[in-house]
Amino acid sequence: MMRNGVFTFGSLQLKACFDCLFHIMTCPKPKSCRFVVLVSGHGSNLRALHDSMVQGSEMNGSKVNGSVVGVISNRPQSQAMAWAKEQGIETELIDHSLYDSREAFDVELKRAVDAFSPDFVLLAGFMRILTPTFVNAYLGRLINIHPSLLPELPGLHTHKRALEGGFKQHGCTIHFVTPELDHGPTIAQGKVVIKREDSVESLAQRVQNMEHIVYPYVARWLADGLVSFTPDQTVHVKNVTKRLFSEASP
Repeated sequence: MMRNGVFTFGSLQLKACFDCLFHIMTCPKPKSCRFVVLVSGHGSNLRALHDSMVQGSEMNGSKVNGSVVGVISNRPQSQAMAWAKEQGIETELIDHSLYDSREAFDVELKRAVDAFSPDFVLLAGFMRILTPTFVNAYLGRLINIHPSLLPELPGLHTHKRALEGGFKQHGCTIHFVTPELDHGPTIAQGKVVIKREDSVESLAQRVQNMEHIVYPYVARWLADGLVSFTPDQTVHVKNVTKRLFSEASP
């Protein structure tokens, strides 16, 4: 729910954990913010994020005050990791199929993340359900992008479900990660209107285009120290009034 420019989502069952994390770790200028990106697939959002830090794409040339210092993938064939290597970004593969449990995988994943000393960890098409232990280790610093307008359509196959459900609009949500899957508090959303002629493929492409706009903006807000995260799972973004983007006004 959004009231007075503030999103509030989720239950308060983790309030005790948030009491000691009432403010989010920020990257005050002129320090350059360090981002680690977790990927599994093609990496289109990784590219959009990297471009926003190198050349300021989608933001009228205004660069994000940060850099992608590391890319970690759970899949050996990840095109995102191959692309990152070509850009000179340090990468690490942690093949989830080699681990007996999620807990064992997440222990190794945490080791790899910590080695980069990141300010924020961004999930960009990372197809793993993370354990509460891992999530709580980065609470307030772990961000995800989901292809729906949460709280609608958590989980997988969102474009197909939106069409089959007769939804009028669809989009993407960037949110803080909490132990409850796809229920963390929202930072920003991007909306597309579903057209009568839309297929799963065309809708997915339009939502992805919106993701490439919204995620870099959120990265900039994080890098500039504008985002705060309160114990009741409320997100504030200082000096930002526009947190719902649309195709007509990106």
